[in-house]
Amino acid sequence: MSNLAMKLEQQRQEQIQHMPKQEPIIIKRRASITPGEKFLILVFVSLFVIGAIAIVTNSYSVYQSNIEIQEIEAQIEKQTKLNSDLHVQVEELSTYDRIWEKAKELGLTLDQNNVKSVQN
Repeated sequence: MSNLAMKLEQQRQEQIQHMPKQEPIIIKRRASITPGEKFLILVFVSLFVIGAIAIVTNSYSVYQSNIEIQEIEAQIEKQTKLNSDLHVQVEELSTYDRIWEKAKELGLTLDQNNVKSVQN
């Protein structure tokens, strides 16, 4: 080999040696979830579920209470109407003329000498 060919060969060798080596590409992977993070996620999810169940339970209780209140109010209204009807009936039956007629039917008479007046 000639000197020129050797020089070219050495230059190529030097270029290959001086050529920066390509560093391997590092693929960054996302770190997996740590046990502490898993625990925190579990705690938050369980608190959320417990809170949701509590809200639904309370809403159902309020709904049932409202139904009972409406039923009791309907009973009160019915009883009030019955009481007022009975009061009107008592007033109709307790008039003086009606009492006097019933007394005559039973054979009772009014003796003016036997009447006593009551003072308040």
